Amino acid sequence: MPNSQMTPGVVAGRLTPEDYADNFSDLHAPLDKHEAQVAADRCYFCYDAPCITACPTDIDIPLFIRQIATDTPEAAAKTILTQNIMGGMCARVCPTETLCEQACVREAAEGKPVLIGQLQRYATDTLMASGEHPFTRAPETGKRVAVVGAGPAGLSCAHRVAMHGHEVTVFDARAKAGGLNEFGIASYKSVDGFAEAEVEWLLKIGGIKIETGKALGQGLSLDSLQADYDAVFLGIGLAGVNSLRAEGEDKAGVQDAVDFIATLRQSDDLSSLPIGRNVVVIGGGMTAVDAAVQSRKLGAENVTIAYRRGRDRMGASPYEQDLAASNGVRILENVQPVKVIGNGAAVEIELEYTTQTDAGLKGTGETIRLKADQVFKAIGQTLEGAPDGLALSGGKIKVDETGKTSVEKIWAGGDCATGGDDLTVTAVAEGRDAAESIHAALSAR
Repeated sequence: MPNSQMTPGVVAGRLTPEDYADNFSDLHAPLDKHEAQVAADRCYFCYDAPCITACPTDIDIPLFIRQIATDTPEAAAKTILTQNIMGGMCARVCPTETLCEQACVREAAEGKPVLIGQLQRYATDTLMASGEHPFTRAPETGKRVAVVGAGPAGLSCAHRVAMHGHEVTVFDARAKAGGLNEFGIASYKSVDGFAEAEVEWLLKIGGIKIETGKALGQGLSLDSLQADYDAVFLGIGLAGVNSLRAEGEDKAGVQDAVDFIATLRQSDDLSSLPIGRNVVVIGGGMTAVDAAVQSRKLGAENVTIAYRRGRDRMGASPYEQDLAASNGVRILENVQPVKVIGNGAAVEIELEYTTQTDAGLKGTGETIRLKADQVFKAIGQTLEGAPDGLALSGGKIKVDETGKTSVEKIWAGGDCATGGDDLTVTAVAEGRDAAESIHAALSAR
């Protein structure tokens, strides 16, 4: 969006270089060897560990923590990566506070869980720093698999399929592989180009070719993929963004939060990114928090998250909500957008208070106006580009528990498909499980 269309309050370079560096430094400093072993010693190594059940990828958490405690972090990393090949990124972005760490016996007993996420990062970082790739390919089978989408689901599927000896080509619309991990995660959660480094490390398995700038309907068709490959996996994500359905939504200064985050993630100079003095983010999920916190870190003076329901209904975890608050973000509950106000560019936003009734969420008629020279939409994404012929359910590609779609030779996983929560770790699990199903199907032919 050209700066000339913005209000005078939207400018770049509000902060000093030192401020930018500090604001976008690693959210959690990595554990050193001593810290990791002290943290590992707190684990009870439960036989029937609830943390394993809480992990969408079923990592044997007590085993990998014991391996760290016995000073074999590379072995711990292999335990992790056998179940979750993107365990390094998941250690950084997974909502462990609502998954494995919430289920930790220490959390129940003391309110202080074992630092499972940070220990996972310690192990996987140690292995990646060694340059070792602990998996080898099976003998080549001569079978070819196409993966559409180089995000967590697609890359997880590609790695497991390649490990079984099949040849894989991964297609992605963007100029760089990584999907959500590369373009959609807050910069302070994944620093120093880790997403790109993890992709390069993953490709060391061999047998995987990446082709960028290609998507369904843009150089690819499902018919041609079915004809040219023995199996196809779709991990195309959710490219569309829901509309605010508010008057003035088309004004300058109103932007999709996912686009804002992607631009920030790919920027080599944070001081060149314009940010408003008064920013309002519409939504209540992780994307809303990431957009709001990063707005503050870029120098926005007032940042508000406006959510139509109460905090207990927000998609963002309590930890993420607290992170927003600790960074000076205000969370305004039970409000929905009505109108973006301004002469060509946003100046204010009008919000209506909501209430929950037996008939659903309703506006009360009472409104409030906030100054807003930038409005970010983080109200959910929608499926775009799904090929004709695939059965859909709830606006997503319908799949069974193994990722099979309604069409022969086609599997799907990640955000684009029906399944679990829209989390990186869930996408990795779905890609892995679909790969096993694809391998079983190809082995039977």
